Amino acid sequence: MSVKPDRWIRKMALEHGMIEPFADQQKREGVISYGVSSYGYDMRLANEFKVFTNVFNVVVDPKSFNPRSFVDIQADYCDIPPNSFALARSIEYFRIPRNVLCIVMGKSSYARCGIIVNVTPLEPAWEGFITIEISNTTPLPARVYANEGIGQILFLESDEPCEVSYADKKGKYQHQQGIVLPCIDHETSQ
Repeated sequence: MSVKPDRWIRKMALEHGMIEPFADQQKREGVISYGVSSYGYDMRLANEFKVFTNVFNVVVDPKSFNPRSFVDIQADYCDIPPNSFALARSIEYFRIPRNVLCIVMGKSSYARCGIIVNVTPLEPAWEGFITIEISNTTPLPARVYANEGIGQILFLESDEPCEVSYADKKGKYQHQQGIVLPCIDHETSQ
């Protein structure tokens, strides 16, 4: 990046729609922080959750995912059961430039409570809401908050665009809306 990283993020978000809605300053007062940081962007958690449950005793299989393995919750917060897992999505919609790779990492405020966000890449030319995987590694219920920060996105810019982007490959999670479940077939992710 030839300009300061936070300025580059603001420019890409405001001029090219890379992040919508976009918080151009980090919000911290009374919330788990979100918005532009020195070298990244802290995304927020929407109020839609899929919390895994053993009520129906189904097997979690990424090749044949059974939606009965979770319950849907819409709330200002979500209590994830002990040693369990939830799916959620970002409030922000992302459009990753063709010469940028992003890495999504969890926030330390949650990690210090045993709440782990899966590290995942956002490939060049990918766009959509981010499906967020949240693990509660503790033997106690763990709470996450909607409309507050959940993970930081780090932006890695290349000097030139990639040869084959996620859009070129017609990636199965391209343009995802809502919380997208695991899928093998491209058709099932839409």
